[in-house]
Amino acid sequence: MRPGAAALWLALVLGVFSPTIAQGQPVLKVRVRDFSDYSRVALETPQTLTFAFERAGATLRVKVDSRTSLRILGEPVDSRIVKSLNWAKQGNTYILTIEAKVAGFNYNFYTLSNPFQLMIDITPEAAVPSRPAAKPAPPPPAPPVYQPPVVEAPAQAETLPPGAKGIRTIVIDPGHGGLESGANGRFGTLEKEVTLAIALKLKALVERNMAVRVVLTRDKDIDMSLADRGALSNNNDAMLFISIHANGSRRKNSNGSEVYFLSLNAADEDTRRLAYLENNAGELEQKIDRQDADDLQMILWDMAQSAFIKKSGQLAEFIQTELNTLVGTGNRGIKQAPFKVLTEVACPAVLVETAFLSNPEEERKLADPAFQDSVAQAVYRGLLNYIRLYSQE
Repeated sequence: MRPGAAALWLALVLGVFSPTIAQGQPVLKVRVRDFSDYSRVALETPQTLTFAFERAGATLRVKVDSRTSLRILGEPVDSRIVKSLNWAKQGNTYILTIEAKVAGFNYNFYTLSNPFQLMIDITPEAAVPSRPAAKPAPPPPAPPVYQPPVVEAPAQAETLPPGAKGIRTIVIDPGHGGLESGANGRFGTLEKEVTLAIALKLKALVERNMAVRVVLTRDKDIDMSLADRGALSNNNDAMLFISIHANGSRRKNSNGSEVYFLSLNAADEDTRRLAYLENNAGELEQKIDRQDADDLQMILWDMAQSAFIKKSGQLAEFIQTELNTLVGTGNRGIKQAPFKVLTEVACPAVLVETAFLSNPEEERKLADPAFQDSVAQAVYRGLLNYIRLYSQE
């Protein structure tokens, strides 16, 4: 690109939102770099940003929310894979449209801090080998409802930080399954399908980036009791247990993400109802009997002795923080509730309510593979931060 054209492009980027730029305005730097088999779009700014992704054909839209006006500082795109970067603004939301040169691509992302950086890796799908003309091409397979990330060989996984090598097995629990569909959305989205899709994506992320074993309580649409989920976790000597769910409420405007860890008593009426719903498969008014309460007290005592409650709370906090940053849903915070699935496991355990299927807007998000990727990435980042915390001990 000629120097004059490059200068004009840069001027357009800097002036896309305002003819003048205030002194001290936060700068959002954007650049594209090619690597051997992928291209990376990097966003860097001194302030932490909330963002979400939307995928459509050969384009990937990154919606960035900022409380302050940003100065966009970019450079001309010269990439094998990325065709162009374009910016738009709607209210406090900046929209980066990444146009790829091919419609078939996968993407992954992660964040760094000090300063805040969002790294988006764009990888073209492998080309389909050509076939002899004499042989008719087979019909294209039906696209899967959800496509989890490709899992690399465990031998290529990164080792855990020193001091965290005691974490050998992590159990991921996709909520519900089989005849128990969980919450149902207005447009027909089922909780059991959403939770399985997110769990598969999360499993792939962990196995690709950590030298740990990951076990799913179910990897298909099957019935599985809460007790069996706990038994599977304990029989595999799980060091951490993460249960994935989608929320439901009688109030259609309820929204946001929240993460739970164990307590005998629910904090409020909404939490009590949610716990009964998850524990009793829809029998909302069935109460935990005295024997179960005694069992819970014993388990809580054992867990307190082992510091599971404290560690569960820390894991919940890390995951909630990443959900706030990466997913863009409302922050409902971390809470404690008597979920039976959490009482069954002998390790730090959390239950993640990703978003509300009873809210039509959030139902659409939960059915979107790009949103599911964001949720899986958020839970993974929270898990990684938790492990880093204990690697310092």
